[in-house]
Amino acid sequence: MAITLSEIQTQIRFITKQQEYAVANVPFTVPSNIDCKSLNKLINSLLKESNPDILKNIEFDFLVIGELLRVPLCNHLQEKGVSTEVTVDIEYIQRSPAPQPQDALQHDDWISSVHVADKWVLTGCYDNTINIWSTKGKHQVTVRDHINLVKAVTWLQEGNPLGGFVSVSHDLTGILWHWTPDSPVPVMKAVLRGHERGIDTVGVSPDSTTLATGGWDTNLKLWSAELDDDEPPQKKSRGNILTKVPLQTLKGHKESISKVIWIDNTTMCTASMDHTIKLWDAELCGLKNEVIGQKAYLGASWSHLAHALIACSADRHIRLYDPRSTDGAVCKSTFTSHTMWVSSVAWSQNDEHLFISGGYDNCVKLWDTRSPKAPLYDLTGHQGKVLCVDWSNPQHLVSGGSDNSVHIFRNMHVGL
Repeated sequence: MAITLSEIQTQIRFITKQQEYAVANVPFTVPSNIDCKSLNKLINSLLKESNPDILKNIEFDFLVIGELLRVPLCNHLQEKGVSTEVTVDIEYIQRSPAPQPQDALQHDDWISSVHVADKWVLTGCYDNTINIWSTKGKHQVTVRDHINLVKAVTWLQEGNPLGGFVSVSHDLTGILWHWTPDSPVPVMKAVLRGHERGIDTVGVSPDSTTLATGGWDTNLKLWSAELDDDEPPQKKSRGNILTKVPLQTLKGHKESISKVIWIDNTTMCTASMDHTIKLWDAELCGLKNEVIGQKAYLGASWSHLAHALIACSADRHIRLYDPRSTDGAVCKSTFTSHTMWVSSVAWSQNDEHLFISGGYDNCVKLWDTRSPKAPLYDLTGHQGKVLCVDWSNPQHLVSGGSDNSVHIFRNMHVGL
């Protein structure tokens, strides 16, 4: 007579870093095909036995051999090449509730870019406009100085809108702006001129002193981010508006640069339609490293907590890279759930494991790097392609798309 999986036993031991939910560090014998639901029942019964003050069930996730359990334990162990005959340590962590829809900000055209600083949402649009909103849904101002679509916007100082912002456009220019919540309109401080084709992306160095831009002319250009530069002779002024020229131009890409980000004050990363990701030295103005992929890269994000890069391509996948890797395995994980191209990714600013993605399948997804086969949550609401996502403010997950709307989700993550 055949033995069923439920009859095969496995020894497990529960461990946790959340000491308020700690249980006895002793082995338990369970069916080898136990799943998350049954593990939750078991751990909750143990908690209530040891602490009568716990009245309600607490939802936990379970980490087994570095990955969140999403299938029966025996299947998970088989995938990892671990025998069910050994004692398995299972770390349990309190499951965070799903982010909740907070608001939808309606625009007149597609949203190409969004960035949040404090309680202010900055958006760039295909109708050539820049908009500023509060996270509570109040529209502050619309700016119409660009003469072609605005492809990227970013605040100059992370978390501080008073530091000003920059916009880049397919009109071949970037513009530096000063703005305060009390101002009726942002003040144009400088125009960036030097690109020969449309600009798609802009990044600000962590110390807020240098800008990096890239676009359809394939060049990476560096600029001063100072709003009040003394005007050197080689710079021209148009009225009282300063025109800045690039500090440096770095060549190497063969097709459009879709995303530029700063890893630190001296290292930049570019993702390109030429199927490559390049790391650049801003001081030496040269190439440091390169990742060669199979598809055009559409977006990327760097985590200063995880020291890792995520990138999305013209396929359904998100890949996690360690660009400093010397073991040959630069791609460390692949995350697959989107059904169409993934356009944008953004790391959490206060959790090294979490990031969000947006795709042409109208979906925003919240991921944990320890669960590559399935996202934690799907955040629905968009009626068109998601073109940009942002998680600069830990309390708000923000996305914009071809449905002319920006969606704000409130982060309910444990600890906030």
